[in-house]
Formats: sequence, C-alpha cells, structure tokens
Amino acid sequence: MKKIVVIALVALLAIATVFAQGSKEGDAKAPAKIGIPDDPTNGARAIKLLEAAGLIEVDPAVGYSPELKDVTKYIYNIEIVPTTANTLTSTLDDFAASTINGTYATSYGLVPSKDAVIIEQQDESGNNPFVNIVCARSADKDNPVYRKIAEAFNTEIYAKYLLAKYKEAYFPAVKYEDKGEYDLATVVDFVDSYKSDKAGKKVVKYGVCGSSNDYLNAIQYVLDQQNAGIYIERVEFDAYNLPNEALNSGDIDLNGFQHKAYLNKEIAANGYKIEAIGDTLIAPLSLYSKKAKSLDELKQFIGLK
Repeated sequence: MKKIVVIALVALLAIATVFAQGSKEGDAKAPAKIGIPDDPTNGARAIKLLEAAGLIEVDPAVGYSPELKDVTKYIYNIEIVPTTANTLTSTLDDFAASTINGTYATSYGLVPSKDAVIIEQQDESGNNPFVNIVCARSADKDNPVYRKIAEAFNTEIYAKYLLAKYKEAYFPAVKYEDKGEYDLATVVDFVDSYKSDKAGKKVVKYGVCGSSNDYLNAIQYVLDQQNAGIYIERVEFDAYNLPNEALNSGDIDLNGFQHKAYLNKEIAANGYKIEAIGDTLIAPLSLYSKKAKSLDELKQFIGLK
C-alpha cells in the first residue's frame, strides 16, 4: 500500500512539474509584431529605419539593401512582418508599430512630425539612395535646357508648395534660400491656379507616375519668371516600369518619379543609358504606433529580447 502511495505521489509531482514548466513558458511575452512594406526596396528602407530606432542590428556589409536574413540581432522582442504597403495604415491596430510610406500615412490622416515615433533621416553625404530625382538620357545629361529644369527644384516657391500641398508626405531634397517671398498659407492656391502658355517655348516631355505631380506647376512658374522659354509637358504613365523605358527610347525627354535606388536597379536590369541630373524631393518612411506616443515608450511596451 505504501509503495502504491509513493508511486502516486511521484507521478503527481511529475505532473505538477510539467504544468509549472508549461506555465512558465506560457508566461513568456510573445514578440511584438512590427509591420514593414513587403516590396524589396521599401522593405529594405524599413529594416534600416528599425536599425536606426535601435530595435535591431543589421549586417553593415549589405549597405542600404538589407533583407530580413541580414538582421544579425534582435535587441528588442519583435517580429518583423512584411505586409502589403497600402494596408499598413488600416491594420495599424494589429501591430505594435508599422513603418509606413509618407503618401499612405498622410492620406490616412497621419502627420509625420506629430504622429511618428521616428522619421527616416536623410544621408547628409548627398548620396542617399532614396532621394527622388530628375532623370535624363546619359547623352543629354549636360543639356542646358534640362539642367535649367533640374535647377528650378532648388527654389523657395517649389519647396514651400511641396511642404504645404503634401502635408509632410514630401520634403524638398535640396536646401533653398527662404527669402520670405512665398507664404505657406497662400502658395498652394497660387501654384495650383497658375497657367502657362507653351507658345514659342521649347517643349520638354516630362514623364511622371501617379497623381501627385502638381509641384511641376511651381517649376513651370520658376522657368517663366526666368524667361527660360521652356514648357514642361507632363506625360503620365500608369506603371512604374514604363517611364524609364520611354526615356531610354527617346519617347520622352526627362522623367521624375523614382528614387536613386530604383533607378540603379532599373539600369542594372535593363541596361538603360539614363542617369540622374538633379534631386527633387524626399518621401520619408516613418514608424507609427497606436500603442506608444514616442520611441522610448514603444521600446518600453515591447521590452528587450
């Protein structure tokens, strides 16, 4: 009888130990999910942003193009989840935080300077691969007409229009002298209503994608004020692979829809003889959270690995 009791006690102790271990393991906090865009370019930018936030460490050898496999250390208890970029705003409640492109964020009512816990910073060396550019055929890179257009992006009216119109989805890519000639409250109405006559001017076919290209009205205004004799004729494309092909083949003269990283990838893949002749704007990626109002608060919420 005593032997049976002893065996039963041992069995109960074993069961209790298993439950205790299971309880301990169950108490471990699950990794906080961080959403990033699932396309390679913006996914890489997002990984670099999480590195800048101090959440992870990334293999420095991969430069600006890391993949998830290049994350060498998770400093905080997170799981990075690639997600369709245009759904990251509507699914923000499902994540501890998400890295969201400026155009998607501002369309959803998010303001980077007010709502983001960290904003992508630009490379002060001037070699930032995510700066958007004016692009020309390599044979035309020194064309004075095209250069005149590229230089017009370094002006006060363009910069102020960009900031006011797109509500921080875009920022000027180059420094400009603020002479106080244009007011943020009125510059949008002025530029949006500006009309230029192309009669007697050199027409330059300028390829764009999407609908957020009204800033070219500001560039046209600058050219007209300079009596440059240049008229920008927008040629709209509905797919991102088309403007570079059209530029390379000579169907358009310039294009302005892409950042340097995308251009370099297109050149490598297709052998295009095209190149950047000037910087235009920056569309920074930002980290947003509904669980925290600051990066420090987010880190506290997530916890160390």
